[in-house]
Amino acid sequence: MAEDTAREEICRVGRALFERGYVHATAGNISVRLADGYLITPTDACLGSLDPARLARLDAQGRQVAGDRGSKTITLHRRIYAATEAAGTPARCVLHTHSTHLVATSLLQCGAANGPLNEAAELLPPITPYFVMKVGRVPHIAYHRPGAPEAAEAVAAAIARHAAAGRTLRTVMLARLGPNVWHDSPAAAMATLEELEETARLWLLTRTSALAPLDASALDALQQGFGTRW
Repeated sequence: MAEDTAREEICRVGRALFERGYVHATAGNISVRLADGYLITPTDACLGSLDPARLARLDAQGRQVAGDRGSKTITLHRRIYAATEAAGTPARCVLHTHSTHLVATSLLQCGAANGPLNEAAELLPPITPYFVMKVGRVPHIAYHRPGAPEAAEAVAAAIARHAAAGRTLRTVMLARLGPNVWHDSPAAAMATLEELEETARLWLLTRTSALAPLDASALDALQQGFGTRW
């Protein structure tokens, strides 16, 4: 994606996320990987009112060369870009939000957990076919303070672990904070986030019922029909 196009797309997607309530105040950030570096939203910027010319421009080593001061989350984003490239499915955009239903789902699970989340923890079961097809597994990463390098390492490890099992991750949930979603473009990442947030909303609405996830035969049918591996 050309840099001018990437700047416009970051601002368009940021505005769409803000207007529909996926982000609020100055929460959230979006980055795009360019051929020779990165663009990322400025620190403490409102995604609803971004200026394409003021986005932070970083070189290939993550050093800022232009624009307003970039979000501190670039460290995590760069680890995601590197890990997905190593896994053979290189991401071109990463976005992070504090989407309400996803954070609520995380808080409920953290409150019910008997001790810290382990590396096998997942945020949601496979309750709808489109969640399986459009999102897939969502590792629930144990809580670390915002910007902590331990979180970046845990996310990279999850990407590698699922790649070794033949699965392509598109998102992780940072406990008590929000999701990180990545894809080929800002638009594709936003679509994945939308499906993920909707699934969390459905789960919250039905979690006290006897809701059963899709069974093995249903998951196998999705794999046979759509190439989706759960």
